[in-house]
Amino acid sequence: MHSILVKDYMDENPHAIMKDATVRDAVTVLMKEQISGAPVIDTQKNLVGFVSEQDCIQEMLNDAFYCEGSPDVTSVMSKDVQTVSPNTSIVEIAEQMAKRPPKNYPVCADGKLIGLISRRLILKALLENDDDCYIHT
Repeated sequence: MHSILVKDYMDENPHAIMKDATVRDAVTVLMKEQISGAPVIDTQKNLVGFVSEQDCIQEMLNDAFYCEGSPDVTSVMSKDVQTVSPNTSIVEIAEQMAKRPPKNYPVCADGKLIGLISRRLILKALLENDDDCYIHT
């Protein structure tokens, strides 16, 4: 398989959540866009975290049943986020994903969010580039 890079398959317009959003705001975006998680950014597009459906469940439970206000997304997001460069090999990321989470990697350059690479996009890249693996008769 020839070298394929994250920049060739990443989502260049990921649905990011602003860091001052509430958990309720984040859940609204996740549901509307039908995604399981999203990067959290500041106004300069600096990555500050990642929020997933799992991160939001307890807070939404508190909001819905205990009438507690929705806290800021920064209170539930993961702050230690694994990121990748746009020049990272798709094969390298696929090998990491095969061993452990996360399902999505924010793609950053100089600390700024420029894209997102997901399991679905990794699979697409592998599928589109697997011709070298078949023996043609």
